[in-house]
Amino acid sequence: MIVLFNKPYGVLSQFTKEGNHKTLKEYIPITGIYPAGRLDADSEGLLVLTDEGALQHSLSHPKKKTEKTYWAQVEGEPSNEALEALRSGLDLGDFVTKPAKARIIEEPKGLWERTPPIRYRKSVPTSWIEIVISEGKNRQVRRMTAKVGHPTLRLIRYAVGPWSIDGIAPGQYSVR
Repeated sequence: MIVLFNKPYGVLSQFTKEGNHKTLKEYIPITGIYPAGRLDADSEGLLVLTDEGALQHSLSHPKKKTEKTYWAQVEGEPSNEALEALRSGLDLGDFVTKPAKARIIEEPKGLWERTPPIRYRKSVPTSWIEIVISEGKNRQVRRMTAKVGHPTLRLIRYAVGPWSIDGIAPGQYSVR
């Protein structure tokens, strides 16, 4: 079984309660499934859950190189040099990222409001970048955009491999 969940902001990628955060248990009444990878509480978007151990391993293990597509709303307007740095791989101190696909995009159509909304500053414009990686280390996309001088304000995982959040509202899931 494969469950695609559009994880809202502030929800943990686990079924076990921890602190005051909401968990998957409050949204998905299906037992025996587990997340194939994680999303931080402050990230939104696609979380793939499954009861198939081999599939879970292949989606979450870096050696399998499953592509994950993110939409990052960042501070400022990234230059070609910043995008090229993302595409070339970055030294983040504890590891060097593999080359990513990165491009400026328009604000995604049909994007839902985030609760709470991101912080806006009148003097600093924001932009959207689509970043495709095949790793997925802890807070990797956020660290990458910060490294090139454009901190992430909002992060949405749009797709994992062949699956996306198309047609799945925040807090909703689809069984495949």
